[in-house]
Amino acid sequence: MKADANFAIHKSFFQVYTDMGWHIWITGFADYLRLERSLSDNTISAYVSDVEKLATFATGKQAGLSPRDISQADLLDFLHRIHSLGIGEHTQARIISGIRAFFRYLLMEDEVRKDPSATLELPRLGRKLPEVLSVHDIERMIAAIDMSKVQSQRNRAIIETLYGCGLRVSELIQLKVSDVYMREEFIKITGKGNKQRMVPIGREALKHIRLYISGSRNQLTIARGFEDHLFLNRHGKSLSRVMIFGIIRELCQTAGIQKKASPHTLRHSFATHLVEGGADLRAVQDMLGHESITTTEIYTHLSREYLRENLLSYHPRSGRSN
Repeated sequence: MKADANFAIHKSFFQVYTDMGWHIWITGFADYLRLERSLSDNTISAYVSDVEKLATFATGKQAGLSPRDISQADLLDFLHRIHSLGIGEHTQARIISGIRAFFRYLLMEDEVRKDPSATLELPRLGRKLPEVLSVHDIERMIAAIDMSKVQSQRNRAIIETLYGCGLRVSELIQLKVSDVYMREEFIKITGKGNKQRMVPIGREALKHIRLYISGSRNQLTIARGFEDHLFLNRHGKSLSRVMIFGIIRELCQTAGIQKKASPHTLRHSFATHLVEGGADLRAVQDMLGHESITTTEIYTHLSREYLRENLLSYHPRSGRSN
């Protein structure tokens, strides 16, 4: 984010890490998040970055502040600075969450006696509904795959798996051949925090995975260490997140789909179409790997047209004859 990148830095990051002992606490905090909280690398990186911003702000003060010196007033001053830079509310909320987690860690380690972040309030966030592709959009996307190209069968299997199982992009690129249980029609997914779950996979997706494995994948020279990775690039190594984004973007462009689509759009579409079809919300939660049912409940609000059709079809006073 531009405003985030322009955060006023009073000292170099090297100095921030060494002055007042911040580097020791931040390193310990990162280890705590990784080993005890089992958070993903992306989440750890975001939290550490947020605490580094606080460290930059604190050591830039005239007297220089360590975590032990910081008061609630200092934190409010820091948050006011963040807000004045035009940083969005969602990012502000994440920064506050990171700071809270940092001070809870320090409190647990007896490095501070009082948590100055305890009463910080998160900004009120409206629930933003994610972009969703229709079933017709998905079909157009699949039809846009040029099956004469070398990687076409792989790309077809990727789209079928993303949409058919609701995977995160990180879960897709980590998927192993040994994680696909063909006979049982399930795949084993390693999600956030290395938590594993079993997700049913449709026969259409399995068919294209089989065709890919026996076809173009079988013709690759697979690099050492990637023998069990399912989806590979032309060098026989695992695909990157950027490559998956590129495949989806190109297919949408070819299909004439105007919506801004990403791998997560296919995940949202998977969940939305299940809920619209009457799937149990708890089952959808398990398949998506959501810790909280409230995260899954967003999909009950996505399709106004679907709700409208239900009203017209089943309500006795809708005016439509049954």
